[in-house]
Amino acid sequence: MWFFQKQKLYKKKAFYISTKAILIGTAVVLFWRGMWGMLDLYLFPHNLTLSYFFSLLAGILVLYATHYLVKGLLGD
Repeated sequence: MWFFQKQKLYKKKAFYISTKAILIGTAVVLFWRGMWGMLDLYLFPHNLTLSYFFSLLAGILVLYATHYLVKGLLGD
């Protein structure tokens, strides 16, 4: 009897985790969709090439900076 109760608990837990992951994933995608939309409107709105280049450069700089920040935090 306890085996079936344990199986039910695992199924409920798996459903809860899956539902939570789907909701969080959807929220992240919607956030970035909105962020990119705002950047398209306000970051050099009349020059898309410059806007894309600036966004790419800013993203690379942030990734570069956080790489060394994470390395410092981990003690590598």
